[in-house]
Amino acid sequence: MKDNILIYPVIVTECNDEAGHYYGVTSPNIQGMVTDGKTLTEAIEHAEDAIATMISDTEYPAVQDPRSWELEENDSIMWVTVNMRRWLNDYGKTGRRNVTIPESLNEWAKLNNVNVSKVTTEALKELANI
Repeated sequence: MKDNILIYPVIVTECNDEAGHYYGVTSPNIQGMVTDGKTLTEAIEHAEDAIATMISDTEYPAVQDPRSWELEENDSIMWVTVNMRRWLNDYGKTGRRNVTIPESLNEWAKLNNVNVSKVTTEALKELANI
């Protein structure tokens, strides 16, 4: 099967607030997509996963021309490459499941920008020997 490579523009915002220094990522191209990362690399990796998750069960949106997007002072446009074949092989169709974790771990995960869904998926794959 041939790789299905998609490339979407995103808006990366460098943030310094009560949560510390991090990079937020959104895209007018993928409505509702919001993610972040402590580093630029981490933010773009999270954006790849977020885009794939949001479009996996839909017709892939056409790529918008980001030159018409209005940017704020700390914004920049970057391009995210998503290999949908690889992503679907790794994650397939996703299901929503609520999990309960100790409040202290929940706070730690928030402070450290840990993607709890990703960690849970990786742990379950390890247990299942996948």
